[in-house]
Amino acid sequence: MKFSTRQDIDLAAEGLFRAASNFPAIERLLVRRGATVRRLDDLAEPGVGMRWLIGFDWRGRHREVTAEVAQLDAPEVVVIKGGSDQFDLTIRLTVVALTRAKARLIFETEAHPRSMKARLMVQTAKLGKAQLDRKFARRVGDFIAALVSGQHA
Repeated sequence: MKFSTRQDIDLAAEGLFRAASNFPAIERLLVRRGATVRRLDDLAEPGVGMRWLIGFDWRGRHREVTAEVAQLDAPEVVVIKGGSDQFDLTIRLTVVALTRAKARLIFETEAHPRSMKARLMVQTAKLGKAQLDRKFARRVGDFIAALVSGQHA
């Protein structure tokens, strides 16, 4: 199942990319929202190979996701691949300059089921895809706004 949204931000493309690829700020934001985040690599600089174990509660159960930076092409693309026991995940962030002071973030998430139970969840979720798309766009917008405002603080 794939979700995609576009967010136009009043920020230069380089600034938006810096905010969207500020992994320590993303870690702090996830922790503030109730997740546990543990870094699994020992890289000194942000780049391909950064890995995390992220734990969170969802629908009454504790879930864990591993995530790894698979591609980091500044100032345009970040690809994070990961997975859980139920899904393989890919998150792709693409920054496009619209003007000197405005940029567009294209945020795409794709989840591939790994089990029959996960396939059934995806089929059920497709029935409410329009509502899920709206919720996804709103949450991505809130997430990016928090990262961008944190950059200016």
